[in-house]
Amino acid sequence: MNKRTTLADVAERAGLSKTAVSLVLNNRPGSRLSADAVARIHEAARELNYRPNPAARSLRLGKTGTVGFISDEVTITRFASAMIRGLLDVADERDHGVLIAETGNHPKQLTKALEFMIDRQVDGIVFGSLTARLLDLPPLPESMRAVTVNALSPTVPTAVLPSEDEAGYAVARQLLDAGHGSGLAIIGNAPVARSDPRVSATIGRRFDGIHRALSEAGIEPVAVEDFEIWEPWNGYDATKHLLESGVGFSALICLNDRVAFGAHQALTERGLRVPDDVSIASFDDDEIASYMRPALTTARLPYEEMGRQAMELLLRPDELPGEHLVEMPLQVRGSIRALG
Repeated sequence: MNKRTTLADVAERAGLSKTAVSLVLNNRPGSRLSADAVARIHEAARELNYRPNPAARSLRLGKTGTVGFISDEVTITRFASAMIRGLLDVADERDHGVLIAETGNHPKQLTKALEFMIDRQVDGIVFGSLTARLLDLPPLPESMRAVTVNALSPTVPTAVLPSEDEAGYAVARQLLDAGHGSGLAIIGNAPVARSDPRVSATIGRRFDGIHRALSEAGIEPVAVEDFEIWEPWNGYDATKHLLESGVGFSALICLNDRVAFGAHQALTERGLRVPDDVSIASFDDDEIASYMRPALTTARLPYEEMGRQAMELLLRPDELPGEHLVEMPLQVRGSIRALG
């Protein structure tokens, strides 16, 4: 293996002292070197492909330049993996490496992953979750900085969350502004998820936003279909039940895109067209939303932006405790028809 280039090698090439080279390459103030000397040092470092020794740097600064990311299922879930991209982009911008561990919702794996990160002396940890919920985390070392992303925990005072209340309001408003106030139905009401933060810490806020918009307009939904598992088959069954009930409706608020996909199938099976006969709006902006025809109007879960903000908060020199909400932008597509 090639010998690692040292500060002494750079100093010899630049014709300056090792101390002077260290001051320049480690961005320490007070070197009092001329611009020409500084340029020679940087040129020598480039020519020799000098890279700082991370072990020595860790001893000197008391930091390792690495952070941890521990999640339940984020790394193996297609639409949530953008969170990792956001984390990694910021870490790369700040010259940090990221150690990643997945726990699969197993408490023992969570404890093991945390011990792994602590043993490797990471500078901080981001705890992420596929669904925004309350996490039960083991105790953290007093000096360990931590942030939760798409999650809350009493152990960690800083959290990054999607702005669900505003998204619920925007989705409902989009249908109301299109004239669907007198025929609006909700598909996917989830009483348990709304009341249990360990199932969801934010879905209640999504409903709050929807009902805030309806209340301001003096509107009551013509029907509400309850179920907890937001998958296409439940969206299909609930919409089929609504059609068979004889209730008249012109628009559906579906509580996520998979539910909307199932609702769309039930409507098509009955010979109804979206949006000519029934308009649909939804949440999450899963990949399926853009594949539907017409493409689905939906509020996007900002996984990448949340990942970026979580890492930025973790690497700040000062802590900013509290909830940091990230906008869920409305993706307006072709699934809503404006009534005359």
